[in-house]
Amino acid sequence: MVNGYRKKHWPDKFVHLFPLYIISQIVNKRKYYLFGLYFFTISRLPYICYMIAVLTGDIVDSTHQEKDAWLPALKSALINWGKEGKEWEIYRGDEFQLRLRHPERALMAAFSIKARLKAIADTDIRIAIGLGEAGDQDQDTTPLTESSGPAFIHSGRKLDEIKKHRIQMAIASEDPASDSAWNLLLQWVLLSADKWSSVSAEIVDLALSHPELSQTDMASRLKVQQPAVSQRLKRADFDLLWQTLEFFKDKIQSLCH
Repeated sequence: MVNGYRKKHWPDKFVHLFPLYIISQIVNKRKYYLFGLYFFTISRLPYICYMIAVLTGDIVDSTHQEKDAWLPALKSALINWGKEGKEWEIYRGDEFQLRLRHPERALMAAFSIKARLKAIADTDIRIAIGLGEAGDQDQDTTPLTESSGPAFIHSGRKLDEIKKHRIQMAIASEDPASDSAWNLLLQWVLLSADKWSSVSAEIVDLALSHPELSQTDMASRLKVQQPAVSQRLKRADFDLLWQTLEFFKDKIQSLCH
């Protein structure tokens, strides 16, 4: 018993609210307790974000590329980010669309796909990342082809724009100022990424797919010496890429809270 109240009526996570409840009873205003309970609950809600990211992309110079080479590579990359038909699809022969419920992972997904295509098929890809609130028709049970919303619109329009300017990756949202800053940063990263050899892309693909691996582990998988892994990562400017991905993730997560 605690001041006449049985402990079983107060789960551990609510114990610190007990004094607040007593005060509210003394002044005969239960609203203080209710407000305290409300803010306590809100502060412990799981990570929820009502923003989504949509990646729309196409194969660069697809008419001169072997489809039997790049198509399996593209599918193997997309399958890591969701189910075909629900979260991604390939259409019009050489275009794809990917919806991400966790928008902070959008840039990671884009560079993972780029690295996989370059590593396996020596093929490049254009990707436009659209950020926006989930639309009314963009629920978990909604097929990708029936989904809509700002993120889809931004992504599609941005892809058309970067095709004209021969840019391989860009971001679009409701905030043009932020978009400009992100896209300026992306251009610095793409100076290296657009020139990745298949060897450089392979090490980036492995590092992004398995961030838990040490350089020694990566060397074992690739059957090379550890110094070779270090050189390949440096040649690919992986440190700059990784810092950019982490920066993007932190900024997008801050918008979701």
